[in-house]
Amino acid sequence: MTCGRQNQRRAGLALAAAALLLAGCGQSAETKGADGAKDGAKGGAAAGASASPSSSASAKASVAPLGPGGVRVGGEVAKPYSVTLADLRKLPQTSVEVRFTSAKGEQRHTYQGVPLHDVLKTAEPRFDAARKNGQLRGFVSATGGGDYRAVFAWAEIDPGFAKSQVLLAVSEDGVAFDDAAGPRLVVPQDTKGGRYVSELNQLWVGVVDPVVDGAK
Repeated sequence: MTCGRQNQRRAGLALAAAALLLAGCGQSAETKGADGAKDGAKGGAAAGASASPSSSASAKASVAPLGPGGVRVGGEVAKPYSVTLADLRKLPQTSVEVRFTSAKGEQRHTYQGVPLHDVLKTAEPRFDAARKNGQLRGFVSATGGGDYRAVFAWAEIDPGFAKSQVLLAVSEDGVAFDDAAGPRLVVPQDTKGGRYVSELNQLWVGVVDPVVDGAK
């Protein structure tokens, strides 16, 4: 009887020890899991913090949408930019009297504005300086309201070649254009008003070489 009781006591002690051991292992695993979750949360927060500046930089690097009345200057230029009527009014002004025919009949007006050549020079057109008069291979596309578009050879706007100056007009007959409408392109040498582009919103500089050479 004594031996049986001793054996039962030993078995009970063994079971109790095993239960304590298992409980300790489970607590250790839970602690490690909690610590891992905390570390993961810290890592995620750190990653989020490190990603935030780059996301902000990308947002700043994105091109802002063109506001009403703005003109985007781009194409084969080193420094594309946009300009508004308010910007143009701050620049030196030129006044021209013009006479041309349109669908409404003969027109006579006095316009005030900034030479187109000056506006484009600010964007630094990329003409081939290695070629004689490389700028003569250039052209300018002007886009206005309703996707209306007209094209100019660079020599037509360059004062080194042309007698008259194409203007980005800010007023007509002393009346300022509405800021939301944008400037109007004025072409004094034209006898018809087809290239008097209203509500101008884009000026694009290009060169003819890719088109001409590609056609060979």
